[in-house]
Amino acid sequence: MNTEELDTVLDSFATGLAYSSRSPLLRDPAGEGLFYEDISYPSSDGTPLEAWFIPREGSTKLIVAMHAFGFNRYGFPSHVEPWKSAFGPHNDSEINFIRDYRILHDNGYNVLAFDFRNSGLSGAANGNLQSNTRFEARDVIGTLAYVKSRPDLAAMTLGLFARCMGANASFRAIDSDPEAFADVRCLVAPLLLSPLVFLETQLERAGLGEHLDEVNRRFRLLTSTSLGEGTTSRWAPSVTMPTLTYGVRDDVLTRPSDLEEAFAAIGAKEKSMFWIEGTPRRWDGYQWFQRHPERILEWFESHMS
Repeated sequence: MNTEELDTVLDSFATGLAYSSRSPLLRDPAGEGLFYEDISYPSSDGTPLEAWFIPREGSTKLIVAMHAFGFNRYGFPSHVEPWKSAFGPHNDSEINFIRDYRILHDNGYNVLAFDFRNSGLSGAANGNLQSNTRFEARDVIGTLAYVKSRPDLAAMTLGLFARCMGANASFRAIDSDPEAFADVRCLVAPLLLSPLVFLETQLERAGLGEHLDEVNRRFRLLTSTSLGEGTTSRWAPSVTMPTLTYGVRDDVLTRPSDLEEAFAAIGAKEKSMFWIEGTPRRWDGYQWFQRHPERILEWFESHMS
């Protein structure tokens, strides 16, 4: 690889982490036989957010669901290009989170699932930058404010199901505004991932591990922050509600130590973690709940009854 080619590759790593990329919503809850409302409300800084509210008749329990980086409330269309190639050959099948909402609904929960800014159908903001959940944390706080503003939702028992970036954004939001989470009974936060660790593993797979600092420098020039600011364990001590996390031990996009350090740093007295074994596919983590919902449902039930 010559100097010009290397420069292009390093730029692609930096820009890929710095800017959110929209993926399309290919399905809606009606496809799973679910009645739903299309709703819209502002983030805490005014950015318009789009969401689905899936009511469960007679239920007074609400789960707010949050998606991963590059995903949206529907999931991720990694069965079609260009998204099929986005996260490597092990992660190229469709992720459909609406199946998760079906399970939650059938087990007695109302569900609110929203698109983060610069994702799905939510508003563009901050020059389309993704700055280590600094901005996305505002979307979590805005969503909880919306819940409190609706008389039919405000009195409901509240839990969060926040995946990957959604979990990181929730951690940072809790750190910045703990009072906004006073009514949250519990959190399920699978697939926690620090962006610097993600970058390091991807550079190593490409044989470019020695360029980590250079890509981080380029990221800072784009976003005015370093990737280290997004380290999950930095914000985890503020998370004091009961928290369950899990990950894929052999996940090719990260390292086990990153999740283990984040879990150790979580400030909750009641917390739990487990590993998904025998696969390198992070996508198996995203699909774990719809394949094996028992443990996650038990966590919600034990803290939201």
